Amino acid sequence: MPHRSRLGILLLDLPPEHHAAGASFWAGATGRTAAPDPDDADWASLGSFADGFHVEVQRTGTGTPPRWHVDVETDDIPAEVARLESLGARRHRDMGSFWQMTDPAGLVFCVVGIQTGAAFEEHASTWP
Repeated sequence: MPHRSRLGILLLDLPPEHHAAGASFWAGATGRTAAPDPDDADWASLGSFADGFHVEVQRTGTGTPPRWHVDVETDDIPAEVARLESLGARRHRDMGSFWQMTDPAGLVFCVVGIQTGAAFEEHASTWP
């Protein structure tokens, strides 16, 4: 059965000691406001950019190095994980409702459910 996916979110993962400065820097660099999530102090959003691509700032745990990672959003997580594995990705950690994976070079990314709504509907690719 066909499924759809797209790169939907770019996350700036920052440990606590870098979170405020990083959020402030990227807000200034993009001309956006780092809008805090009212329900989760570990998140702030810089909003939607081209084709509904979101940029988010995430506070990670102590000891996690600062890094970027992308979220691949999909309407079928198991099918997308399998498709990406066939291209060389590896499952890294089952996060319950989504998968943290690594690409062939070891870069972290996540396969998540649909998070960008209309942008997903408009820009997702369909896979057999």
